Amino acid sequence: MPKKRSKRYEKALKALDGNNKSYPLKQAVETLVKFSRAKFNESIDLACHLGVDPKQSDQMVRGTVTLPHGTGKAVKVLVFAKSGAAADAAKAAGAEYVGFDDMIKKCQEGWTDFDVAVPTPEAMAEVRKLGKVLGPRGLMPNPKTGTVTDDTAKAVKEVKAGRVEFKLDKGSNLHVAIGKMTFAANQLEENARAALEAIRKAKPSGLRGHYLESVTISATMSPPLPVDLKEFQA
Repeated sequence: MPKKRSKRYEKALKALDGNNKSYPLKQAVETLVKFSRAKFNESIDLACHLGVDPKQSDQMVRGTVTLPHGTGKAVKVLVFAKSGAAADAAKAAGAEYVGFDDMIKKCQEGWTDFDVAVPTPEAMAEVRKLGKVLGPRGLMPNPKTGTVTDDTAKAVKEVKAGRVEFKLDKGSNLHVAIGKMTFAANQLEENARAALEAIRKAKPSGLRGHYLESVTISATMSPPLPVDLKEFQA
């Protein structure tokens, strides 16, 4: 049975110039923000399908990008730190939760009321054991994304300023939240460009053929708008 769509969704779909048309990024964003809005502040998502094989370890795509205008979301950060200096620096930088043994225990009990976890390298030996709790929720720290570091203050500030992580899934897709419907069109465009540039730079060095195969931009309750990739294929 086909999924029933809202009148708002159907109206937005009719506003598009045709299901097969792709839009230059600037036009895609300007079209998106003109759609009829939901009663809540919808998130804006960039979805990319890549010409890579996620089963091949040398074709895994993962990285971070600092969005110029942030995500519009209040980010709650948990810092695992044994040393007093690292803990104090994290608290001063605005981390909501800071600790070690107490936080390890809470997470073991299933608590995950935070958006990003930042352990020091010393603490990571124990945090690694939380893989079954944090992994499925996308909360597992990783040195490659800057979330395992002794400079806890820098990591906390960057995350709160708009640094987000992207990671390829099993279907060769990745998603990046680039803002909210209340953002100005130019802010969403600049965030999207920053995300696409970071994804482009993360292209596996040995990959042949097309890398960015398709990109769409959408709000939580809107149809996706295909983005013309000509300007991003260089």
